This record gives sequence, structure tokens and C-alpha cells, in this order.
Amino acid sequence: MSKDEELKQQQEEVEVQEAAKATASEVSPEEEIAGLSAQVESLQQELNDAKDQMLRAAAEAQNVRRRAEADVEKAHKFALEKFARELLPVADSLEKATEALGEVEESQKEGVEMTLKLFRDVLSKFNIEQVNPMGETFDPQFHEAMSMVPNPDLPANAVMDVLQKGYVLNNRLLRPAMVVVATGGAAKKIDETA
Repeated sequence: MSKDEELKQQQEEVEVQEAAKATASEVSPEEEIAGLSAQVESLQQELNDAKDQMLRAAAEAQNVRRRAEADVEKAHKFALEKFARELLPVADSLEKATEALGEVEESQKEGVEMTLKLFRDVLSKFNIEQVNPMGETFDPQFHEAMSMVPNPDLPANAVMDVLQKGYVLNNRLLRPAMVVVATGGAAKKIDETA
């Protein structure tokens, strides 16, 4: 055999092998459809995941916006809280002045009372209301008990005296009312002989 023939024979063998490989690598249409279907399902799942992430992000953004709006509304509603707390001693002083003047200086008392009324009107304009619980049942959310005194004429836990009035801003406590609470009768005697 000559070299040309050998070379030709080797080329034929290579071509046969390549043809065999090509035939072996060819996929039947059913297999190709199954592969493409799997690929479509995978892409569909990725699309669904992306949609889900987008919806979650949109919902989170909406929740953040709502919280921010609520915070701003609360800030507007209670912006005066610190300022109002600082004004409360002025109201207390005016009330004490009207009590101290008595009937001696009626014109001065009248002037202080008018000033106090004007001051209360301004507080009320900004939703700052006075808590005067005289005769009401003691409420620890709005009252601070300074002492408890036996009083058979009043039910237990009734406010019998207000030492200092309390105030609320938009139904939020600024300062509790300082009160004296009735125990509802004479104090029980302790049996010291026992």
C-alpha cells in the first residue's frame, strides 16, 4: 500500500467516525421537545419568581409610605406637647392667684380670672384640655394619688380633692392630675392585742 492509499483510507475512517458521531448526537424530535419543554418550564418559574419579588417590593414600598404618613401626622398632632407642658405652670399660677386674691381686690381678681379664661381658651384652641377629676373615680392613667384619706361620705377610690389639675393634648396625657383619694370609710383599727 502506498502512502497515498494509506492517507486516503485514514481519511475515510475519520469521515466514518464523524458521521457516526453526528448520527449519535442527533436527537429525536421527542427528546428535543422534552428538552425545550423543560427549558420553558424553567423560564416560566423564573418569570413567576421575578413577578413575586416585584409585588413584594411594591407592597413594602406602600407600607413604608403609610408608616411615614402616620409618623408625619403624629408629629403634627403632638408637636405642641413640650411647649404645652412648659405653659401649664402659668395656668396653675393664675388659678392660685384667683384663689389667693379672695374678695379683697375684686377688680384685680376679675382681671386675673379673665386672663385665666383667655389662657384656657387658647389651650383649648390647640386641643389642650384640663383634667379636673373632682368627685370622679380614681383613674391611674389620668390621676396621680398624692394621699388616701378615710371619708365615709364618699365611695372608695373617689377623688375628694384636686391638688393640681391635669392636662391632655389630643387625649394624650401631658400631666396627671394630683389628687387626694377617699378610702370609703374610717380607717380600720388595728388590733394591737393580738
